[in-house]
Order: sequence, then C-alpha cells, then structure tokens
Amino acid sequence: MHFASDNWAGAHPKIAEALTHHAAGFAAAYGSSDLDKAIEAKFNDIFEREVAVFFVGTGTAANSLALASVNRPGGVSFCHREAHIIEDECGAPEAFTHGGRLVPVDGPNGRMDPAVLKSEIGRFPPGSVHTGQPMAISITQASEIGTVYDGPAIETIAGIARQHGLPLHMDGARFANALVHLGMTPAEMTWKRGVDVVSFGATKNGCWCAEALVFMDPEKARDLPFIRKRAAQLFSKSRFVAAQFEAYFKDDLWLELARHSNEMAVRLRDGLKTSKRARLGWQPDTNEVFAIIRKSDADTAKAKGAVFYDWPAPRSLGGLIGEDEMLIRLVTSFATRPKDVDDFLGLVA
Repeated sequence: MHFASDNWAGAHPKIAEALTHHAAGFAAAYGSSDLDKAIEAKFNDIFEREVAVFFVGTGTAANSLALASVNRPGGVSFCHREAHIIEDECGAPEAFTHGGRLVPVDGPNGRMDPAVLKSEIGRFPPGSVHTGQPMAISITQASEIGTVYDGPAIETIAGIARQHGLPLHMDGARFANALVHLGMTPAEMTWKRGVDVVSFGATKNGCWCAEALVFMDPEKARDLPFIRKRAAQLFSKSRFVAAQFEAYFKDDLWLELARHSNEMAVRLRDGLKTSKRARLGWQPDTNEVFAIIRKSDADTAKAKGAVFYDWPAPRSLGGLIGEDEMLIRLVTSFATRPKDVDDFLGLVA
C-alpha cells in the first residue's frame, strides 16, 4: 500500500525496455543524436507548433532554469504560497537566478487568486529601484494539493501576465495528470491559453528520470543552452532521456498511465467518502488525495503496511482539523493496483 508519492514508483516496463534498447552502440552526445532530434520533433507535434526543448534531470532544475531564462536585476516571480518552487526546492530558483525573489500569492484550493495576484504585482511599481522588478508568474499544474487550473483560469492568469509584460511559466511535474482530467490537448492547456514556458515532467508518470523545459517561442530560449550548461544540466548521454520520452509518447502511453493513476485516486476518494474513520480534506482533481484522519488510525495504518506522508494543513483549510486528527497525503501512480486502494480503505472503513 504505497501512497507516499508517485516518484516512489519505479519505471514502467516499456520505459525500461527503451533504455535497454538504446544502451548498445554509439550515438552523438550532448543532445545531438538522431534520437534526441526525433524527440524534439515529437514535442513539436504534441504542442502543435515549433517549440524549443531542453532535457534536464529534475523538476527543480526545470523550474529554476525557466526562471533563470527570464531573470532581471532585482527580479521577482509570483507563485502560489504553497507552490513547489517556493516550498520544496531549497532556494534553487533563487540560486539559479542569482538572488531573484519568489513572492507568495494566496488563493483557495492551491490556486492563485487573480485579484490577490494583481495586488501583489502592484507592490512593485515600474521603475522603483528599491522594490525590484516583476519578471515572471508561475502556476503549478496540477497544484500541490491535487487541484487544477481549468482553461478559463489559465487564461485569466495569462491576461494578468500580458498586462504587466510578464512571461507565464507552468510547473508541470504532473502535467499529464492535469491534462487527462481536463480532457484538453497540450496546446489547449498551454500556449493557446497564454502559457510561455512549461516544465514538462514525466518522472512521476512512469519514467526513470525524464524532465524537459519547453519554450513555446524558440526565440525566447536563445540563451538557455548556455544557462543549462552552466547549471550542469547538459547530459552527455542525453539519448537516455530521449529514449524514455520515445517510449513515453509511443501509442500515447503517457496519457494511459496518467489516466490510470487518476482513476485509482477516484477509487480512493470515493472510498474515503463512505468512511466513518476518515474524510476528504477537499475534492481532488488528479492523483493526490488528502484525508483527515485520527492520529491513532494513521499510526495503525502505518503499522499494517500503509505508506503515506503526514502533510501540513493549507491555510485555506482553517480550523477543520481536530486536535486528535491529522492531514495525510495519499498519491496514486501508474503502479497503483485496485487492491492497494481497497486494502487501505479497509483499514479506515
């Protein structure tokens, strides 16, 4: 009963097979192999336009390099208060931007409130040398609490970005999970809504180690090759990242895996709704489910083999958690079986 995180799951067999297949022989290094070029072209097909693609090793690297690419002296980027880039990346975005700041923006359900975003941007008047310069807005799709920005919500944030001349970045560590929930195409969820740069994650969805930074306008990525190299993210044997993406995209495996993990989360969510010993913290959209459970029951579940994280309560949850209760996070993955879900639900039935 492993629900700690989708990055605890191993690699899907087809991903592993692709790595084995491309392990033999020789191929040009540093992203110049035929396979690398073929996958770059595949990204063009997926996003329905010419894009610039840069393979990196981690989501943190992708997010940090995205902000570094738009860096300004005194630069300020805006993100949700509980976004991964501000809560879980050990200051990497600030380090990669040589001191750029992240300004938290409040909003319910893991999403920025547009009115609050406007107010926060207004704290940095153009030309004010003392306050700094706004340089980017970042949204997390899916959010840190399993919710998503729908099309109109993305457009609203993008409109604010355009109004202030700011690029819009999407942290897509769980890009596929959000995509299949919304029933959109990658183009419809990104550039057609006003997104400029995407951190495209595949590691959490069945890959071994495959992340990409995707620029919707290649002209805006002219300096990224140098920034990536300086950040030690230019892999010599990048064909092994490309090999993972080759299998990931073939026959829409990536969408199939995301659908499965989302379906397992729905099974888990629906079961918790009928439990008398646990309840949902909120309605999730993707493969992260948050439950409020008695501390004693959480201890019992762990003792019987359930693996999950204790989770800090979002501000928006208010005082809904009792003194003898706690919030836990349960994440499903491509490797989650219905039996795993049912066995856990049996512990909190």
